Amino acid sequence: MAPFRILSLDGGGIRGLIPALVLAELERRTGKRTAQLFDLIAGTSTGGILALGLTRPGPDGKPLYSADEMVGLYVKEGGKIFDRPALHRIKALGSLADEKYPSRGIDAVLKSRFGETMLSEAVTPVLVTAYDLEGRQPYFFKSQRARSEAPYNHLMRDVARATSAAPTYFEPAKLSVTDNDKGYVALVDGGVYANNPTACALVESLCFFDQKIDDVVMLSLGTGEYTKPIRYEDAKGWGLAKWAQPILNVVFDGVSDTVNYQVQSILSKTRAGRHLRIQPALTDENDAMDDATPANLANLEDVALKMIAKNNGALNAMAAQLTGSVPPPLFRGDVPVMPPLATPATETRVEPPTA
Repeated sequence: MAPFRILSLDGGGIRGLIPALVLAELERRTGKRTAQLFDLIAGTSTGGILALGLTRPGPDGKPLYSADEMVGLYVKEGGKIFDRPALHRIKALGSLADEKYPSRGIDAVLKSRFGETMLSEAVTPVLVTAYDLEGRQPYFFKSQRARSEAPYNHLMRDVARATSAAPTYFEPAKLSVTDNDKGYVALVDGGVYANNPTACALVESLCFFDQKIDDVVMLSLGTGEYTKPIRYEDAKGWGLAKWAQPILNVVFDGVSDTVNYQVQSILSKTRAGRHLRIQPALTDENDAMDDATPANLANLEDVALKMIAKNNGALNAMAAQLTGSVPPPLFRGDVPVMPPLATPATETRVEPPTA
């Protein structure tokens, strides 16, 4: 049986440039668009925007955007998304009295990128996460469900806005619905429970697509792992104001690592080499979710290119499984040795914390 191919894209704001560049390299190696390489694409926050962008149809019914073109979302439009006028900064009292950024910037960019395209039109099935504030529960956008059930079909740009409404950064998204008495849902970034949506995608493949776990092939792309410690001597004196944004980073990072451990543990019981997780380490210079300056974008590009080089053989092995062929081991002049497909294409396993 042909493998069921899953792409999972983490949240991380402007750091979504990293997985976008990895996917651009994968498209170069395979000669195919990302949407043509996978059977299900899952994304959270910036990963949700990527998932939707890569599956938006063009006039010919094929994917409209290549991964290279989605790289442009970060390079050319990141500054518009994370634009903070002086008046808003004053009104927000830093970020204590209001969200850090007004929503008009991200709204304009998403409208430009997605227009009037509906979720049901995705050329490859997508799963995008959000969190329902009033219902106090996870909220999933599924293109396959949107095709068959009109109440669950939304504009792609509205889905993208909901999944990327990171608390403290952007105000919640208010989305009109017909499946509750209120007529709306108030949604925030799905990263509060699934910053790494790999487990959500795996469950979807088993339960909705009726796949066998032995047939799953998964590529999971992170946006970078925090390495800067939060020191006890600093944190012990923090109150609500100082914990507001650090705690979001702690939640996002902890969720991503935990999900990676769980999924690797499960898939390690199946065929070897079926799960590749690429997650670079971040330094103080490039761990912000909202630093869209040219200097930081250059830093993030450097991180991505180093991770591509480090995972060159694993990427070739994954490309071979995605296409059913063995591509040449290419990477900007390097001379890597491609491992056999039976070699697990994973990085060092993340062990669970112990007491």
